[in-house]
Amino acid sequence: MKAAVFREVNVPMEVEEIEVSKPGPREVLVRTAAAGVCHSDMHFFNGTYPGIVPMVLGHESAGIVEAVGSDVQYVEPGDHVITCLSVFCGHCEHCLTGHMSLCQEPETQRGADEEPRISQSGTVLQQFAQLGSFAEMMLVHEHAVAKIREDMPLDRAALIGCGVTTGVGAVIHTANVRPGETVAVIGCGGIGLSCVNGAAIAGAGRIIAVDMVPSKLELARKFGATDAVNAGDGDPIEQVKQLTGGGVHYSFEAIGLKVTAEQAFGMLQNGGTATVIGMIPPGDMVSLHGPEFLMEKKIQGSFMGSNRFRVDMPRFVDFYLQGKLHLDDLVSNRIKLADVNDALHALESGEVARSVIMFD
Repeated sequence: MKAAVFREVNVPMEVEEIEVSKPGPREVLVRTAAAGVCHSDMHFFNGTYPGIVPMVLGHESAGIVEAVGSDVQYVEPGDHVITCLSVFCGHCEHCLTGHMSLCQEPETQRGADEEPRISQSGTVLQQFAQLGSFAEMMLVHEHAVAKIREDMPLDRAALIGCGVTTGVGAVIHTANVRPGETVAVIGCGGIGLSCVNGAAIAGAGRIIAVDMVPSKLELARKFGATDAVNAGDGDPIEQVKQLTGGGVHYSFEAIGLKVTAEQAFGMLQNGGTATVIGMIPPGDMVSLHGPEFLMEKKIQGSFMGSNRFRVDMPRFVDFYLQGKLHLDDLVSNRIKLADVNDALHALESGEVARSVIMFD
Protein backbone atom coordinates (compact mmCIF):
# COMPACT_ATOMS: atom_id res chain seq x y z
CA MET A 1 0.00 0.00 0.00
CA LYS A 2 1.01 3.64 -0.35
CA ALA A 3 1.80 5.85 2.65
CA ALA A 4 3.46 9.19 3.38
CA VAL A 5 6.54 8.28 5.43
CA PHE A 6 7.98 10.72 7.96
CA ARG A 7 11.74 10.19 8.17
CA GLU A 8 13.29 13.46 9.34
CA VAL A 9 12.08 16.61 11.09
CA ASN A 10 10.95 19.33 8.66
CA VAL A 11 11.96 17.23 5.64
CA PRO A 12 9.08 16.75 3.17
CA MET A 13 7.52 13.31 3.30
CA GLU A 14 7.51 11.08 0.24
CA VAL A 15 4.67 8.77 -0.72
CA GLU A 16 6.21 5.29 -0.60
CA GLU A 17 5.16 1.65 -0.95
CA ILE A 18 5.05 -0.11 2.42
CA GLU A 19 3.77 -3.46 3.71
CA VAL A 20 0.90 -4.06 6.12
CA SER A 21 0.52 -7.21 8.19
CA LYS A 22 -2.61 -9.34 8.55
CA PRO A 23 -4.96 -8.66 11.47
CA GLY A 24 -4.13 -10.40 14.73
CA PRO A 25 -6.92 -11.84 16.92
CA ARG A 26 -8.05 -8.43 18.24
CA GLU A 27 -7.07 -6.25 15.31
CA VAL A 28 -8.97 -4.54 12.51
CA LEU A 29 -7.74 -3.66 9.03
CA VAL A 30 -9.35 -0.42 7.82
CA ARG A 31 -9.22 0.94 4.29
CA THR A 32 -8.69 4.66 4.81
CA ALA A 33 -11.33 6.86 3.16
CA ALA A 34 -10.32 10.25 4.55
CA ALA A 35 -7.73 11.68 6.94
CA GLY A 36 -7.62 15.17 8.40
CA VAL A 37 -4.28 16.98 8.70
CA CYS A 38 -4.10 18.06 12.34
CA HIS A 39 -1.81 20.28 14.42
CA SER A 40 -0.76 17.19 16.40
CA ASP A 41 0.81 15.80 13.22
CA MET A 42 2.59 19.14 12.70
CA HIS A 43 3.99 19.11 16.25
CA PHE A 44 5.88 15.90 15.45
CA PHE A 45 6.75 16.83 11.87
CA ASN A 46 8.42 20.08 12.97
CA GLY A 47 10.11 18.55 16.02
CA THR A 48 8.14 20.39 18.71
CA TYR A 49 7.41 16.96 20.17
CA PRO A 50 9.88 14.06 19.81
CA GLY A 51 8.96 10.95 17.83
CA ILE A 52 10.58 7.73 16.63
CA VAL A 53 11.22 7.57 12.91
CA PRO A 54 10.52 6.28 10.35
CA MET A 55 6.84 6.84 11.06
CA VAL A 56 3.53 7.15 9.27
CA LEU A 57 1.81 10.22 10.67
CA GLY A 58 -1.94 10.86 10.66
CA HIS A 59 -4.61 10.04 13.24
CA GLU A 60 -7.83 11.93 12.37
CA SER A 61 -9.48 9.47 10.05
CA ALA A 62 -12.43 7.43 8.89
CA GLY A 63 -12.72 4.42 6.63
CA ILE A 64 -14.29 1.06 5.89
CA VAL A 65 -13.38 -2.19 7.60
CA GLU A 66 -11.51 -4.49 5.23
CA ALA A 67 -10.81 -7.47 7.52
CA VAL A 68 -10.98 -8.41 11.21
CA GLY A 69 -9.12 -10.74 13.55
CA SER A 70 -10.52 -13.98 14.90
CA ASP A 71 -11.65 -12.53 18.26
CA VAL A 72 -13.19 -9.29 16.97
CA GLN A 73 -16.97 -9.09 17.42
CA TYR A 74 -17.60 -5.32 17.46
CA VAL A 75 -17.13 -4.73 13.70
CA GLU A 76 -17.10 -6.78 10.50
CA PRO A 77 -15.92 -6.17 6.94
CA GLY A 78 -17.90 -3.40 5.27
CA ASP A 79 -18.62 -1.44 8.46
CA HIS A 80 -17.93 2.29 8.39
CA VAL A 81 -15.72 3.45 11.26
CA ILE A 82 -14.00 6.46 12.75
CA THR A 83 -10.59 5.91 14.33
CA CYS A 84 -9.51 7.38 17.66
CA LEU A 85 -6.03 7.81 19.10
CA SER A 86 -7.19 7.23 22.68
CA VAL A 87 -7.03 3.46 22.28
CA PHE A 88 -8.27 1.78 25.46
CA CYS A 89 -7.66 -1.63 27.05
CA GLY A 90 -11.03 -1.85 28.84
CA HIS A 91 -9.87 -3.15 32.22
CA CYS A 92 -7.28 -0.79 33.79
CA GLU A 93 -8.18 1.69 36.55
CA HIS A 94 -8.73 4.53 34.08
CA CYS A 95 -11.02 2.46 31.86
CA LEU A 96 -13.00 1.04 34.76
CA THR A 97 -13.62 4.51 36.24
CA GLY A 98 -14.82 5.97 32.95
CA HIS A 99 -11.62 7.74 31.91
CA MET A 100 -10.70 5.63 28.89
CA SER A 101 -8.90 8.52 27.19
CA LEU A 102 -6.19 8.28 29.87
CA CYS A 103 -5.49 4.58 29.28
CA GLN A 104 -1.82 3.89 28.51
CA GLU A 105 -1.75 0.09 28.69
CA PRO A 106 0.75 -1.40 26.20
CA GLU A 107 -1.37 -4.42 25.31
CA THR A 108 -3.15 -2.48 22.55
CA GLN A 109 0.13 -2.53 20.60
CA ARG A 110 2.11 -5.43 19.16
CA GLY A 111 5.11 -6.58 21.17
CA ALA A 112 8.71 -6.16 20.06
CA ASP A 113 8.93 -9.91 19.39
CA GLU A 114 5.92 -9.85 17.04
CA GLU A 115 5.75 -8.96 13.38
CA PRO A 116 5.22 -5.18 13.07
CA ARG A 117 1.86 -3.92 11.88
CA ILE A 118 3.52 -1.90 9.11
CA SER A 119 7.01 -2.19 7.66
CA GLN A 120 9.14 -1.60 4.60
CA SER A 121 11.65 -4.16 3.33
CA GLY A 122 12.05 -5.59 6.82
CA THR A 123 12.32 -2.20 8.57
CA VAL A 124 9.74 -1.43 11.25
CA LEU A 125 7.61 1.66 10.66
CA GLN A 126 5.96 3.40 13.60
CA GLN A 127 2.23 4.20 13.54
CA PHE A 128 1.56 7.65 14.92
CA ALA A 129 -0.90 7.32 17.82
CA GLN A 130 -1.24 3.59 17.01
CA LEU A 131 -3.03 4.62 13.79
CA GLY A 132 -0.85 6.10 11.03
CA SER A 133 -3.67 7.31 8.79
CA PHE A 134 -1.56 8.99 6.09
CA ALA A 135 -1.75 5.60 4.40
CA GLU A 136 -4.18 3.69 2.23
CA MET A 137 -4.88 1.22 5.07
CA MET A 138 -4.60 1.15 8.84
CA LEU A 139 -4.07 -1.98 10.94
CA VAL A 140 -5.26 -1.11 14.45
CA HIS A 141 -6.47 -2.61 17.72
CA GLU A 142 -10.23 -3.16 17.81
CA HIS A 143 -10.47 -0.56 20.60
CA ALA A 144 -9.22 2.13 18.22
CA VAL A 145 -12.41 2.33 16.14
CA ALA A 146 -16.01 3.44 16.58
CA LYS A 147 -18.69 2.06 14.27
CA ILE A 148 -20.95 4.68 12.66
CA ARG A 149 -24.00 4.80 10.41
CA GLU A 150 -23.34 4.46 6.69
CA ASP A 151 -25.16 7.62 5.59
CA MET A 152 -22.48 9.77 7.23
CA PRO A 153 -20.01 11.28 4.69
CA LEU A 154 -16.61 9.87 5.57
CA ASP A 155 -14.66 13.07 4.87
CA ARG A 156 -16.73 14.84 7.53
CA ALA A 157 -16.63 11.78 9.80
CA ALA A 158 -12.82 11.88 9.78
CA LEU A 159 -12.86 15.24 11.58
CA ILE A 160 -14.75 13.65 14.46
CA GLY A 161 -11.74 11.35 14.94
CA CYS A 162 -9.71 14.06 16.67
CA GLY A 163 -10.49 17.77 16.35
CA VAL A 164 -14.24 17.61 16.93
CA THR A 165 -14.08 15.07 19.74
CA THR A 166 -11.27 17.05 21.38
CA GLY A 167 -13.04 20.42 21.15
CA VAL A 168 -16.63 19.42 21.85
CA GLY A 169 -15.53 16.91 24.49
CA ALA A 170 -13.47 19.51 26.38
CA VAL A 171 -16.65 21.57 26.74
CA ILE A 172 -19.19 18.88 27.60
CA HIS A 173 -16.99 16.35 29.41
CA THR A 174 -13.84 17.97 30.83
CA ALA A 175 -15.38 21.30 31.81
CA ASN A 176 -19.06 20.33 31.98
CA VAL A 177 -20.35 23.68 30.74
CA ARG A 178 -23.96 24.22 31.70
CA PRO A 179 -26.75 26.20 30.00
CA GLY A 180 -26.47 29.96 30.38
CA GLU A 181 -22.82 30.04 31.45
CA THR A 182 -20.21 32.20 29.71
CA VAL A 183 -17.35 30.79 27.63
CA ALA A 184 -14.22 32.17 25.96
CA VAL A 185 -12.29 30.14 23.37
CA ILE A 186 -8.73 31.18 22.48
CA GLY A 187 -7.77 30.02 18.99
CA CYS A 188 -10.23 29.44 16.16
CA GLY A 189 -8.60 26.59 14.27
CA GLY A 190 -10.31 23.23 13.93
CA ILE A 191 -10.27 22.42 17.65
CA GLY A 192 -11.20 25.92 18.78
CA LEU A 193 -14.12 26.07 16.35
CA SER A 194 -15.27 22.70 17.68
CA CYS A 195 -15.09 24.17 21.20
CA VAL A 196 -17.29 27.03 20.10
CA ASN A 197 -19.71 24.57 18.49
CA GLY A 198 -19.70 22.41 21.62
CA ALA A 199 -20.43 25.42 23.82
CA ALA A 200 -23.40 26.29 21.60
CA ILE A 201 -24.70 22.71 21.81
CA ALA A 202 -24.26 22.82 25.61
CA GLY A 203 -26.39 25.96 25.77
CA ALA A 204 -23.75 28.47 26.85
CA GLY A 205 -25.28 31.92 27.23
CA ARG A 206 -22.33 33.83 25.77
CA ILE A 207 -19.51 32.42 23.64
CA ILE A 208 -16.53 34.69 22.98
CA ALA A 209 -14.13 33.66 20.21
CA VAL A 210 -10.58 34.99 20.52
CA ASP A 211 -8.11 35.03 17.61
CA MET A 212 -5.93 37.39 15.58
CA VAL A 213 -7.28 36.43 12.14
CA PRO A 214 -10.51 38.27 11.23
CA SER A 215 -11.67 35.54 8.83
CA LYS A 216 -11.42 32.94 11.59
CA LEU A 217 -13.38 35.14 13.97
CA GLU A 218 -16.08 35.51 11.34
CA LEU A 219 -16.12 31.74 10.82
CA ALA A 220 -16.49 31.26 14.59
CA ARG A 221 -19.80 33.08 14.45
CA LYS A 222 -21.11 30.36 12.11
CA PHE A 223 -20.20 27.82 14.80
CA GLY A 224 -22.10 29.68 17.51
CA ALA A 225 -19.86 32.48 18.81
CA THR A 226 -21.89 35.42 20.11
CA ASP A 227 -18.87 37.75 20.34
CA ALA A 228 -15.46 38.05 18.72
CA VAL A 229 -12.26 39.45 20.23
CA ASN A 230 -9.29 40.24 18.00
CA ALA A 231 -6.24 39.73 20.20
CA GLY A 232 -4.29 42.02 17.87
CA ASP A 233 -6.46 44.98 18.89
CA GLY A 234 -5.31 45.00 22.53
CA ASP A 235 -4.99 42.82 25.64
CA PRO A 236 -7.47 39.96 25.08
CA ILE A 237 -7.89 39.48 28.83
CA GLU A 238 -9.11 43.05 29.26
CA GLN A 239 -11.31 42.82 26.17
CA VAL A 240 -13.02 39.70 27.51
CA LYS A 241 -13.43 41.18 30.98
CA GLN A 242 -15.00 44.31 29.52
CA LEU A 243 -17.44 42.27 27.46
CA THR A 244 -18.50 40.14 30.42
CA GLY A 245 -18.24 42.57 33.30
CA GLY A 246 -15.44 40.68 35.05
CA GLY A 247 -14.64 37.46 33.24
CA VAL A 248 -16.09 34.16 32.02
CA HIS A 249 -17.18 31.01 33.80
CA TYR A 250 -15.08 28.84 31.46
CA SER A 251 -12.18 29.49 29.12
CA PHE A 252 -10.56 27.11 26.63
CA GLU A 253 -7.03 27.38 25.24
CA ALA A 254 -6.91 25.74 21.80
CA ILE A 255 -3.50 26.79 20.48
CA GLY A 256 -0.86 25.23 22.72
CA LEU A 257 1.21 28.21 23.92
CA LYS A 258 2.38 29.33 27.35
CA VAL A 259 1.07 32.87 26.82
CA THR A 260 -2.41 31.81 25.72
CA ALA A 261 -2.70 29.35 28.62
CA GLU A 262 -1.93 32.24 30.95
CA GLN A 263 -4.47 34.41 29.15
CA ALA A 264 -7.11 31.70 29.55
CA PHE A 265 -6.61 31.78 33.33
CA GLY A 266 -6.61 35.59 33.33
CA MET A 267 -10.01 35.75 31.60
CA LEU A 268 -11.80 33.92 34.40
CA GLN A 269 -14.25 35.39 36.84
CA ASN A 270 -13.97 34.28 40.45
CA GLY A 271 -14.69 30.55 40.65
CA GLY A 272 -14.05 30.05 36.94
CA THR A 273 -12.21 27.20 35.22
CA ALA A 274 -9.63 27.36 32.44
CA THR A 275 -9.12 24.25 30.30
CA VAL A 276 -5.91 23.88 28.30
CA ILE A 277 -6.46 21.76 25.20
CA GLY A 278 -3.48 22.79 23.06
CA MET A 279 -0.18 20.90 23.13
CA ILE A 280 2.20 23.26 24.97
CA PRO A 281 5.80 22.44 23.92
CA PRO A 282 7.90 20.32 26.31
CA GLY A 283 9.94 22.47 28.66
CA ASP A 284 7.59 25.46 28.59
CA MET A 285 6.33 26.48 32.04
CA VAL A 286 3.01 28.26 32.61
CA SER A 287 3.15 31.09 35.19
CA LEU A 288 0.04 32.12 37.13
CA HIS A 289 -0.62 34.76 39.77
CA GLY A 290 -0.81 32.81 43.02
CA PRO A 291 -3.32 34.93 44.98
CA GLU A 292 -5.95 34.33 42.29
CA PHE A 293 -6.29 30.75 43.51
CA LEU A 294 -7.85 32.19 46.67
CA MET A 295 -10.77 33.17 44.46
CA GLU A 296 -11.25 29.48 43.60
CA LYS A 297 -10.08 29.88 40.02
CA LYS A 298 -8.96 26.62 38.46
CA ILE A 299 -6.84 25.49 35.53
CA GLN A 300 -6.91 21.98 34.10
CA GLY A 301 -5.84 19.98 31.09
CA SER A 302 -7.91 17.95 28.67
CA PHE A 303 -6.79 15.06 26.48
CA MET A 304 -8.99 14.15 23.52
CA GLY A 305 -11.97 15.81 25.18
CA SER A 306 -12.05 13.30 28.07
CA ASN A 307 -13.95 11.17 25.59
CA ARG A 308 -15.89 7.91 25.71
CA PHE A 309 -15.47 7.76 21.96
CA ARG A 310 -17.54 4.68 21.15
CA VAL A 311 -20.48 6.48 22.75
CA ASP A 312 -19.55 10.03 21.75
CA MET A 313 -18.69 9.61 18.08
CA PRO A 314 -21.99 8.06 16.93
CA ARG A 315 -23.76 10.87 18.80
CA PHE A 316 -21.61 13.49 17.09
CA VAL A 317 -22.53 11.91 13.76
CA ASP A 318 -26.20 12.32 14.69
CA PHE A 319 -25.55 15.95 15.68
CA TYR A 320 -24.04 16.60 12.24
CA LEU A 321 -26.90 14.97 10.37
CA GLN A 322 -29.36 16.98 12.50
CA GLY A 323 -27.58 20.22 11.59
CA LYS A 324 -26.18 20.88 15.07
CA LEU A 325 -22.50 20.14 14.34
CA HIS A 326 -21.05 22.34 11.59
CA LEU A 327 -18.51 20.03 10.01
CA ASP A 328 -18.95 21.31 6.45
CA ASP A 329 -17.38 24.65 7.38
CA LEU A 330 -14.39 22.94 9.03
CA VAL A 331 -13.15 21.47 5.73
CA SER A 332 -10.95 24.06 4.03
CA ASN A 333 -9.51 21.78 1.32
CA ARG A 334 -9.85 18.24 0.05
CA ILE A 335 -6.47 17.02 -1.15
CA LYS A 336 -4.53 13.97 -2.31
CA LEU A 337 -1.99 12.10 -0.18
CA ALA A 338 0.84 13.59 -2.25
CA ASP A 339 -0.23 17.08 -1.09
CA VAL A 340 0.23 16.35 2.62
CA ASN A 341 3.38 18.48 2.99
CA ASP A 342 1.62 21.54 1.60
CA ALA A 343 -1.30 20.89 3.97
CA LEU A 344 1.03 20.82 6.99
CA HIS A 345 2.61 24.11 6.02
CA ALA A 346 -0.80 25.71 5.46
CA LEU A 347 -1.86 24.54 8.91
CA GLU A 348 1.27 25.98 10.52
CA SER A 349 0.72 29.34 8.86
CA GLY A 350 -2.85 29.53 10.12
CA GLU A 351 -4.34 29.64 6.62
CA VAL A 352 -6.85 26.82 7.06
CA ALA A 353 -9.11 25.12 9.60
CA ARG A 354 -8.63 21.60 8.17
CA SER A 355 -7.33 19.97 5.01
CA VAL A 356 -8.69 16.48 4.46
CA ILE A 357 -6.80 13.84 2.49
CA MET A 358 -9.16 11.87 0.27
CA PHE A 359 -8.27 8.32 -0.72
CA ASP A 360 -9.61 6.61 -3.84
